[in-house]
Amino acid sequence: MTETTEAPAAASQPDKKTPTEGANPDASTTPNEEQQAANGSPEKKSATEEKDAPPAEPPKEMRAVVLTGFGGFKGVKILKKPEPSLQAGEVLIRVRSCGLNFQDLMVRLGAIDSPPKTPCILGLECAGEVEAVGEGVENFKVGDRVVALPEFKAWAELVTVPAKYVYHIPDEMSFADAAAIAINYIVAYIILFDLASIKPGKTVLLHSAGGGVGQAIVQLARTVPNVQVFGVCSKNKHEALKAGGLIDHLLERGSDYTNEVRKISPEGVDVVLDCLCGEECNRSYTLLKSMGKYILYGSSNVVTGETKSFFSVARSWWQVDKVSPIKLFEENKSLAGFNLRHLLYQQDGIEYVKNTIESVFDLWKGGKIKPTIDSTWALEDVAEAMQKMHDRKNIGKIVLDPAMEPKPKPATPAKGKAKAKKEASEEKNGDKEKKGDSDGEKKDETNDKDATAATEGEAAAQPAEVEKEKEKEKENGDATESEKQSS
Repeated sequence: MTETTEAPAAASQPDKKTPTEGANPDASTTPNEEQQAANGSPEKKSATEEKDAPPAEPPKEMRAVVLTGFGGFKGVKILKKPEPSLQAGEVLIRVRSCGLNFQDLMVRLGAIDSPPKTPCILGLECAGEVEAVGEGVENFKVGDRVVALPEFKAWAELVTVPAKYVYHIPDEMSFADAAAIAINYIVAYIILFDLASIKPGKTVLLHSAGGGVGQAIVQLARTVPNVQVFGVCSKNKHEALKAGGLIDHLLERGSDYTNEVRKISPEGVDVVLDCLCGEECNRSYTLLKSMGKYILYGSSNVVTGETKSFFSVARSWWQVDKVSPIKLFEENKSLAGFNLRHLLYQQDGIEYVKNTIESVFDLWKGGKIKPTIDSTWALEDVAEAMQKMHDRKNIGKIVLDPAMEPKPKPATPAKGKAKAKKEASEEKNGDKEKKGDSDGEKKDETNDKDATAATEGEAAAQPAEVEKEKEKEKENGDATESEKQSS
């Protein structure tokens, strides 16, 4: 009866739904909840998707010359860095060639105003191909051949540069020539034509005549008729510069060149172009004619060693006489200075520099100038390239090539000695082991002989002992017989 009673009760409530285990029986279930229940909860689904998603690819890397700390060459390292991300208004460039400038040495020392924070990628100029353009860039497209002047970070396989510091190069120009021309010829053009206003028949005293900027100035000066150039440089460069035939009179750096100039031009010179500063300022200023112009465009005398020297900085400052405006007024002389980095990045000289480099490229197209490249180096050999420039041994521009294989590193003498010592030690140990094995064999043979002799001795001793035992027994037997007879 119980079964028949319960069965109709269940049949009379066909629409009642039994709640799932663990659910609130009083809560009503919505269609969305039913769908979620069927498909799984969003949290579980998201976790499942994350688990099933392929692992994220590691960021792409590139080689770069990184300054890890100011000072010597040990702070300059070749490291793997993430490829730069392109921002609006920028151009991504695949670097094919880079230029090394004396200012890069000063950056390494921390001897410039507002130096970058380390670690940072070094380099102020590079040439290559456009790989991508950012939002808002209209003058460049992928594949364009360009030269760029970023404020640092140029010495890498890839670099992003604001489009305002990027310039198209002629189709026939190599990337190495573009990197050799950019900074050197911009500086040379501005100080020679815009500041010095060089004219036919003028005389120019040029310091560091064998360097990259010096060679650019010499070539540009030859585009003006009858300009006479006095070039001051290290003695070891004279022979090569004489062969070039572009400098009228070569003077040795460190000598009393003022007397040599006076012998040839008693009145002095019309223009002095100085990138050294220090005591050279005073000497050169005395050579200026009336209406002469003295132009300072560098201070390389500050760099005297591998690391920054406050004494060198102070000495360069102290050795320069203070020239008052009244003195300039009375002597009809002019002083001027030029700093391309300040003009371009701090003083809004973007259009001015752009117009200048276009004029330089026009001279190159006309065959009137051709950059002098001293040598080309791999990124890994940048410290050696810097050392060459520091020693003033380069004639013309030093260029870096990211695709170039580095020089093989020779084994150091210390490593060679350690290797020889290790081999000698191993050989000595081997001889000892051989000797030990030989002595062990001899010892084993001796022990075998002793053991054999002992065995033979024991064997020989056994019959004698047996005989003695027999004699003892016989004596004892005789003694017993006599005792019996006496009793």
